[in-house]
Amino acid sequence: QVQLVESGGGLVQPGGSLRLSCAASGSIFSINVMGWYRQAPGKRRELVAAIDRGGSTHYADSVKGRFTISRGTAKNTVYLQMNSLKPEDTAVYYCNSHIATFPWGQGTQVTVSS
Repeated sequence: QVQLVESGGGLVQPGGSLRLSCAASGSIFSINVMGWYRQAPGKRRELVAAIDRGGSTHYADSVKGRFTISRGTAKNTVYLQMNSLKPEDTAVYYCNSHIATFPWGQGTQVTVSS
């Protein structure tokens, strides 16, 4: 079964940038749509960005224009470039298919604070 490992989180000041990586233990190329989710304390997990096999992307309004999702040249990686970060972006970030096909990984913590 595919396992997902997220990395790249950390503490950053408002306005800063981070690049998150998602590595799958197996090929995820056959998955039509992969996405990045986040879950802030006390809130439900939400899908913030998605990309299909053709490269078409979709973003939640809250991150549109600031976040960019991409697939790696390797068939088992997905990235999330986050720019102009805001304190409200603070959350644990996860990757998965857009219908959460795979078991959830541990996620990577992103904290935006001065």
